[in-house]
Amino acid sequence: MKRYDLIVVGAGPSGLSAAIEAAKKGLHVVVFDENEKPGGQLFKQIHKFFGSKEHKAKIRGFKIGESLLAEADEAGVEVVLNATVCGLYQEKELTVRIHDQIHHYKGDAIIIATGASENMVTFDGWTLPGVIGAGAAQTMMNLHGVKPGNKVLMLGSGNVGLVVSFQLLQCGCDVVALVDAAPRIGGYGVHAAKVARTGVPFYLSHTIVKAEGEDHVTGVTIAEVDSHFQFIPGTEKHFDVDTICLAVGLSPMSQLLKMAGCVMEDNPKRGGQVPICDEHGQTSIPGIYVAGDVSGIEEASSAMIEGRMAGLAASEYLGFIDKIERDTSLNALDLALDALRQGMFAPKNKGKKIEKTDEGIDISQNLLKHGYVADDEIERFPGITHRMGVHPVMECTQNIPCNPCQDACPMHCIKIGEHITSLPVVDEEKQCIGCGMCVASCSGQAIFLVNETYEDDYASITMPYEFLPLPSTGDKGMALSRSGAPICEAEVIDVKSSPAFDQTHLLTIKVPKEYAMKARFFQGGLENA
Repeated sequence: MKRYDLIVVGAGPSGLSAAIEAAKKGLHVVVFDENEKPGGQLFKQIHKFFGSKEHKAKIRGFKIGESLLAEADEAGVEVVLNATVCGLYQEKELTVRIHDQIHHYKGDAIIIATGASENMVTFDGWTLPGVIGAGAAQTMMNLHGVKPGNKVLMLGSGNVGLVVSFQLLQCGCDVVALVDAAPRIGGYGVHAAKVARTGVPFYLSHTIVKAEGEDHVTGVTIAEVDSHFQFIPGTEKHFDVDTICLAVGLSPMSQLLKMAGCVMEDNPKRGGQVPICDEHGQTSIPGIYVAGDVSGIEEASSAMIEGRMAGLAASEYLGFIDKIERDTSLNALDLALDALRQGMFAPKNKGKKIEKTDEGIDISQNLLKHGYVADDEIERFPGITHRMGVHPVMECTQNIPCNPCQDACPMHCIKIGEHITSLPVVDEEKQCIGCGMCVASCSGQAIFLVNETYEDDYASITMPYEFLPLPSTGDKGMALSRSGAPICEAEVIDVKSSPAFDQTHLLTIKVPKEYAMKARFFQGGLENA
């Protein structure tokens, strides 16, 4: 039997963060992970994170993963891959299958950071090849460079469904529809909006009736459901697809904790069977801690903070730091975690219908039902501005924890304030210089630079663009509205790429002046003049 001060199960964002924090305090730490590569979900996440600077906001997930791995290596953390922990027993003993052998380990403290597994739903044909989970689609695209399908229907409008739908579009797939049985979109409105403006239709209060095909998916039928989630006859809709992608939630992988004898509870708000633990991750068994999705489904940003908390708690439990040092560090982490748990999407608001923003502004009902803010709703939000010359237009309409735009603006034109869930506003006394740093920094791709006086009859719009091939200056095409509908011809007048933009290119188009506040995406294809 080999012994360690601390054994961490899971090399994802929470597990690595816990191991790093503990190793820095002097603990001898090992991390076991069943996968062939460490980093967990981070290396599938090519989008930019939300939050503030301390939460690694505006940094793409895979880059955060690279940073954590480098930090773990520097701290002396031992990471063992292709290592499946198959048993957690009394006295904190583990059995681990590494290749074809079973090994026996004992830890003075244990942190379980096994994450969560994808949920599935059953319908006629759900076992056909071509029905895949959203996480599987991300693995194919972002880890292995494999296109999951050509024509895809997405089931699920939470953040996972919205983010993966956008990544499918980036991969070159045709996302024919985004479907959800719920009557309202479950994820961030900015994620829904960037999907909607590409032309993907949303079908809320709909779900899958059946997948069609003999030996693989060739089509899918959906239908509207009533308030009891029963199919409404006559509302069926058919789509020709070769892939059905499911993003219908996650369940904590808490089996090891149950095996160890930790007190568990069935908590739907936390995702299912989870251990009862204190605010810093200690379970009912002293010396066994949890971090990340295994203790309740949240975002990766929260998981990393929870991991650091568990690492500190374990360090104090084993006597490597005293309570004063632990509490000083934990207090700062508590504040950072609490900031992420505020706003409309706070855990306390799960399942609630929010009618107004924290500022008292009516929530866009069109956004919740169709994925985009309607033209007659957009002007009510404080980020929508009109002035001479170039100026930012921020279509951030929900209280989500995010403030990179405030820090990105060199002229301090943008203000969010002390609470990172506040809606952004433009300081009318400050002059925008059109640098585009706010556009590139926005994790939700919700900021545009608009010049309503670009020419006598034309306005210019600078928008975030993350598709290849990049358009070129002089290209002509169609400007699409927030709903993805073609509204006018547009000409590309500038394309900017910079290392500071981190792969978010700035595409500037020229449109007739009356479409300055309506055109939000560019679709090429018209013959160049």
